[in-house]
Amino acid sequence: MARGARAARAAVRHLTVLYDADCPVCVHIRNWLLGQRQLVPLRLVPAASAEAWRRFPRLAHADTLREITVVGDGGQVWRGTDAFIVCLWALAEHRAKADWLATAAGRPFAKAAMYTAAAVRHAVRTNSQAEPREPACDEQCPAPR
Repeated sequence: MARGARAARAAVRHLTVLYDADCPVCVHIRNWLLGQRQLVPLRLVPAASAEAWRRFPRLAHADTLREITVVGDGGQVWRGTDAFIVCLWALAEHRAKADWLATAAGRPFAKAAMYTAAAVRHAVRTNSQAEPREPACDEQCPAPR
């Protein structure tokens, strides 16, 4: 099992998912996560917000806008693919899938999902440049789908 899912098993009571509130893809995923049955409660907080700064003053907040970041209640921090896997691990319907994605065989699929999410974010950002009312996203902030 990869370090992300293995570390999550160490008595995590809740996870905080930092997401880009100005990214329509990230907001969609946030809403999807909230609609799932959670084995480990997820707290979804806008990245680089006043609340995020208050909760995690030592975190590199600019980085949280570029890449999904999950913080465990014990101070654990997961980014990118590991964060994606940990989010799935917290969900009842997706824990087994997370366990598999954390293996050497599954990890390439988790990375591919992250690249796909990045491509979608890039497309949204490109479209939002033509439509100024749509918030722009940085393609480096893929999140679980």
